Amino acid sequence: MTLLKTSIGRRSFLKTSALAGGGFMLSFSWLGACQTKPEDALAMPKEWFELNGYLKVGDNGVVTIMSPNPEIGQNVKTSMPMIVAEELDVDWKNVIVEQAPLNTDIFVRQLAGGSQSIRQGWKGLRMAGATARHMLREAAATTWNVPASEITTEAGMLHHKASGKSAGFGEMASAAAKLDVPKEVELKDNKDFKIIGTSRKNVDGPKIVTGKPLYGLDYRKEGMLIAMIAHAPAFGMKLKSVDDTEARSMPGIKDVFTIKSYEDDYPRQWCDVSSFPELVVVVGNSTWEVMNARKALKLEWEQFSDHSQTVSNFQGGSNDVKVPAGLENSAKHMQMMAQYATKSGKVVRKDGDPAKAFKNAAKVIERTYTAPFLAHNTMEPMNFFAHVTDDKAELVGPIQTPEFMEKSVSARIGLPLEKIDIQMSRMGGGFGRRLYGHFLVEVAVISQKMKAPVKLIYTREDDMSFGTYRPTYHAVYRAALDKDNNLVGFHVRAGGIPESPLFANRFPAGAVDNYLAEDWSIESNISVGAFRAPRSNFIAGAEQAFLDEVAEAAGKDPIDFRLDLLKRAQDNPVGENNDYEANRYAGVLELVKQKSNWGEDSSGTYRGVAAYFCHNTYVAHVLDLAMEDGKPRVQKVHCAVDCGIVVNPIAATNLCEGGSVDGIGHAMFSGLTFTDGVPDQQNFDKYRLVRHKEAPRAVDVHFVENGIDPTGLGEPPFPPVIGALANALYKATGKRQYNQPFMTEGIKLG
Repeated sequence: MTLLKTSIGRRSFLKTSALAGGGFMLSFSWLGACQTKPEDALAMPKEWFELNGYLKVGDNGVVTIMSPNPEIGQNVKTSMPMIVAEELDVDWKNVIVEQAPLNTDIFVRQLAGGSQSIRQGWKGLRMAGATARHMLREAAATTWNVPASEITTEAGMLHHKASGKSAGFGEMASAAAKLDVPKEVELKDNKDFKIIGTSRKNVDGPKIVTGKPLYGLDYRKEGMLIAMIAHAPAFGMKLKSVDDTEARSMPGIKDVFTIKSYEDDYPRQWCDVSSFPELVVVVGNSTWEVMNARKALKLEWEQFSDHSQTVSNFQGGSNDVKVPAGLENSAKHMQMMAQYATKSGKVVRKDGDPAKAFKNAAKVIERTYTAPFLAHNTMEPMNFFAHVTDDKAELVGPIQTPEFMEKSVSARIGLPLEKIDIQMSRMGGGFGRRLYGHFLVEVAVISQKMKAPVKLIYTREDDMSFGTYRPTYHAVYRAALDKDNNLVGFHVRAGGIPESPLFANRFPAGAVDNYLAEDWSIESNISVGAFRAPRSNFIAGAEQAFLDEVAEAAGKDPIDFRLDLLKRAQDNPVGENNDYEANRYAGVLELVKQKSNWGEDSSGTYRGVAAYFCHNTYVAHVLDLAMEDGKPRVQKVHCAVDCGIVVNPIAATNLCEGGSVDGIGHAMFSGLTFTDGVPDQQNFDKYRLVRHKEAPRAVDVHFVENGIDPTGLGEPPFPPVIGALANALYKATGKRQYNQPFMTEGIKLG
């Protein structure tokens, strides 16, 4: 039995009974909020707390559960309400799920990022359901004059076995709303779960497959105008002059003007990434008319000088970011990174005496790995709707960070936060791109100037040439083996433009006596941001490919080699800051070894293995390749995952399948390069993504069952599969892969 307090210090739940039909609504917060007053029990609160969700019980027994976090395809709109419904003990068929609007007075962490929605919501979501269930039982006990301990619940019904009395939740909802919120509630034992751990279909599934309007691009409002922007064609340039004479005279065009989405002295939030704050805007009646008018603009651009921006970080601190002048080139980037990699970097971690270990080594292996910039390329390009008046701002569309962007819009257009209303639509992809909401600020400024409702739409070319991108990375690995082929020294020096991908305290840190990690970075005016599994999406593949090569040099099986290191990290770890649990890390390797029948005869199939820890989750892959017509073809991916309790198995499996395909596709094909600041790839004719025929023929997913509270899952399956692919390609072709995308290494597919 687990008891969970419903209040944290001075903070607690609020409940209200002001819903139609005498229903009962219980609001809840992951972090809690203000103290409940006795007079609040029967009335709507005068002030909302920092809540992240709530549930409503109607008088007919139907339950509405609001899903607070943005839905980006990770299926939290289904999985989060499942957790509430489990503890409430309601029949899932009687649950209606709705997307909550942004409301920072009610909800906490309305953000899609970092694979944290389920992990951070787990206890609060359970608390909400359990508290509502407790209060319904108390109401039934009072009504029937029996002890509450004798009341049981099942599928939305209350039962008193001794008297034979039963009632639906709806019949007791009004009475429950009059009761005090308990100081603590009892949670279910994991073994008693009926909804958690069972597969439930996406609550938006029918709407998606029947084409119902769910996405930002679907949104329409009477009188709405369409806006598009023109930005500098190259990073490092700014607007010099505009000749809009022809564009203004074209059919359907309402106005052409320039805006500064961010003023020069505006202290930006971390999510206000934009290299092109000065834009030319075309507004008209239809997308087609606006696109044609934009083509008629005669624009001149010029290079800008060095400047700096004050940027706040996620935790609230701030720093000045230097934005260098100049038109950057990918060839020069590679030269600069190679040069930086020859110099000592900033020492982030040092165990033992690495210099001595390498000096006395019987064998030293050194390899260099690189990866290019990547574009997110969500299927739904950036778009947002805004209607800004003197009194309020209404915004609707797809965004991963509505709470943060609300503050940016408020600061830019001069309206207080309580006057900003952001409604979240379902997103047609994000992968980190929609963490950065400059397009919300842009559309708000445009609507304010036009004094009309406006939808801003980016084309694919707009999005791919505007940023934000996954940085370009470079890593040099060295390993020292003694005369008995034991790993006695390990050194990684990693950096990139404009950030380093290094995680100094991750495996094999803690498993090697002599360990050194250094990082470096190079400033750039190219805007970058989080990309699915930030930094891990490169460093995992490089690390895992290198470990395979070290295992081969040591004459050891690659899985056994890793397991030996993990046993050392578990039994006698080096250092105190290792950020992984060695037994869980080893657990996914052992599971994937078993499920893939590793070590058995696999004639005609070439296998690669990799494992990695990120976002509090452990994932191991074994990838099988076959040669077909002289070309490698991914046959199957075996995937073992330790993410704690799996709330919705079908959704979790989908995430692992999608992450595996995504990792393979980007590692094999994708890359963004620059010539004089201009992206060389601006649409899918030049930017290569994985195609259907190139996806694995099967992805076999297995979850570790350990009863641990859920951890992240949207991102962890992405990074390690890159290493497994590189290792399988080596077995198939005899050539190691060091530079992404791998097809530039001579691998041809399809």
